[in-house]
Amino acid sequence: MTIDRTTVSPHITVIVPAYNEASAITATVENIANQLSTMGPHWDIVVIDDGSRDNTAGIVRALPAYLRTTLVRFSRNFGKEYAITAGLEYATGEIVICMDADGQHSSDLLDVMLEKWREGYDMVYAVRQDREVESQFKRWGSRIFYEIMTLGERISIPRDAGDFRLMNRNVVDALRALPEHNRFMKGMYAWVGFKSIGIPYTPLPRLHGVSTFSRIKLMQLAWTGITSFSVIPLRLASAVGGLLALLAFIYGIWVILEKMFFHESIPGWPTVVASLMFFSGVQLLFIGILGEYIARIYDEVKGRPAYIVAEVSAAYQNTSPDA
Repeated sequence: MTIDRTTVSPHITVIVPAYNEASAITATVENIANQLSTMGPHWDIVVIDDGSRDNTAGIVRALPAYLRTTLVRFSRNFGKEYAITAGLEYATGEIVICMDADGQHSSDLLDVMLEKWREGYDMVYAVRQDREVESQFKRWGSRIFYEIMTLGERISIPRDAGDFRLMNRNVVDALRALPEHNRFMKGMYAWVGFKSIGIPYTPLPRLHGVSTFSRIKLMQLAWTGITSFSVIPLRLASAVGGLLALLAFIYGIWVILEKMFFHESIPGWPTVVASLMFFSGVQLLFIGILGEYIARIYDEVKGRPAYIVAEVSAAYQNTSPDA
């Protein structure tokens, strides 16, 4: 059924993944609710507590009813990608918007996103404009990651676009239909397609505390993205293996010619041992890369749920048309 986006007042659900955000979650939810109340009468907020060790869940559970907030609490920490996945499952709105719990995503952009939706876009994502203030590790790591992801692949992941985005219901339904256990949401957003547009934004200062997303977690997320949406590591292993085999073949011919025509002595054990160690190291490296892909296949075939919900509670009656 096609609706007239220029006149309809859609139900908007904002999903907020939260991990140890007890000091910021109340202000974040209030800011979002205040903005949503100016955009239309139909809206709600879903906070996904990703196994927080602080009192995030208790604070969300005690929020007043006028904030229209539902708490979805995980049984343990599963990770932000799975928290977003759960948010998409529990969101009932015709429009779903994902925002961080630390207050760095400005609620003022929600009006801009909604206007782009009315223009016909199914997905509106925010693109960071402040990369220069980040550490060299993050800047260079981000650049290398996107270069790898664009090599020979059929999808294009927008650079510097995160999870702060508006999604139409058809996008949400498409994402929910994807069955994989290893989730890399930025790649999944790009894979499902639909008419999309980016808008620039600069993150606000955190309301409280510091980010718990360490460099190790960033590297793990990047590796998940690469192995989930790219076969470049496997192709690289094949290319390097073929090149080394060619060099070894040429070297073998050179050794034979030296012995036959120049009567030179064949190099001794140091050369042989060094060569064996080098080629063995390369083989083990690429066996490890192959093992990463096999491990992900193993995770998928076990069929375990991506996350486990320990509690769902709402302080208000959901008035969504689909409820």
